Amino acid sequence: MKIVIKIGGHIFPSKLGSKIILEYTKLFRKLSGEGHKVVIISGGGEEARKYITVARELGGSELVCDLLGIEVSRLNALLLITSLGSDAYPEPPKNIMDLKKAFEIGKIVVLGGLLPGQSTNAVGILSAEAIGADLFINATDVDGVYTEDPQKSTMAKKLNIVSTNKLLKLVLAGKLSAGSYQLFDPVAIKIVERSKIPSWIIDGRKPENILRVIKGDALGTLIKPN
Repeated sequence: MKIVIKIGGHIFPSKLGSKIILEYTKLFRKLSGEGHKVVIISGGGEEARKYITVARELGGSELVCDLLGIEVSRLNALLLITSLGSDAYPEPPKNIMDLKKAFEIGKIVVLGGLLPGQSTNAVGILSAEAIGADLFINATDVDGVYTEDPQKSTMAKKLNIVSTNKLLKLVLAGKLSAGSYQLFDPVAIKIVERSKIPSWIIDGRKPENILRVIKGDALGTLIKPN
């Protein structure tokens, strides 16, 4: 299959370490070795949020904050590329056309953010659409989509399947600004809707969950286009 995987910033904590990156490297090599064509999008993680916070304190615009987040996500992509070595395309593509060219070479492609105002989730599903992916996986630090924030409400209910319309309503109920995009932003949701690519939000803190979804297990939340 052609698979696009968005890796949340949880694997790039403030205190960086190689252990979890090596775990994901092993997983990506396994997928590639099994014949899957893989594209990975790295989030900015805690470091991106630190830069964004300081930039706002300095009077930086949301555009500047977005640009800082993009640069950090590309640094994280380079860490993954370094770990993958010769199995990876040597640099993060900076736009969709570069991605398509890199993908044709046959190596694992890793990229970060692309454009201001666009989350790395949007970059992920847009990349999936560009290469005609069979599957998009958002491997994050939660186990799916909830009706409310489960950390704030005991009434929160996990959704095994959510329509793009309902997900859009849930996302728009929150605050959208640089560094605070929720599980998906509106752009990402609309691309899921038009592309019809099966898209999962799963708990990526256990790399094996990615394998399970690829093999057909119903984990996390499936986003169903209207």
